[in-house]
Amino acid sequence: MKIEIIDFSSEYKKELKRLNYEWLEKYFYVEENDKKVLSNPQKYIIDKGGFVFYAKIEEEIVGSAALMKVSAGVFELGKMAVTQKFQGLGIGKKLLEYSLDFAEKNKIEKVFLFTDSKLKPAIALYEKYGFKEVDFEKGVYERGDVKMEKTL
Repeated sequence: MKIEIIDFSSEYKKELKRLNYEWLEKYFYVEENDKKVLSNPQKYIIDKGGFVFYAKIEEEIVGSAALMKVSAGVFELGKMAVTQKFQGLGIGKKLLEYSLDFAEKNKIEKVFLFTDSKLKPAIALYEKYGFKEVDFEKGVYERGDVKMEKTL
């Protein structure tokens, strides 16, 4: 099974929302900021200098990730999701690797993310790729209690 990582396309904008709602509703809940950003990724991610990536198997979009610009050289890694039936195949890892390679090639200096301490497999994956836990300051999300960052 070939997993292809592709860039944002308005053709797939609904997939970003579908994938993220699926995991948010499973583990947490969809916040107002999620609704806003996921309903219009062009406006809230792309037009602000960010990037969205999709994992595609054949013609099906099965995963997503985003690098959202916070300031010059600093991006938040977020909107990472893999649909339930394709979990456990390394798609999240592939999206993370692609996002970090993209960040390095594009001279992004620091990538950070917010997660939750109950998502232990995700935290282990981030640590494996060099993310370190830093002081948590309340971000734009109500959920989550862990902030991690990686300097590139």
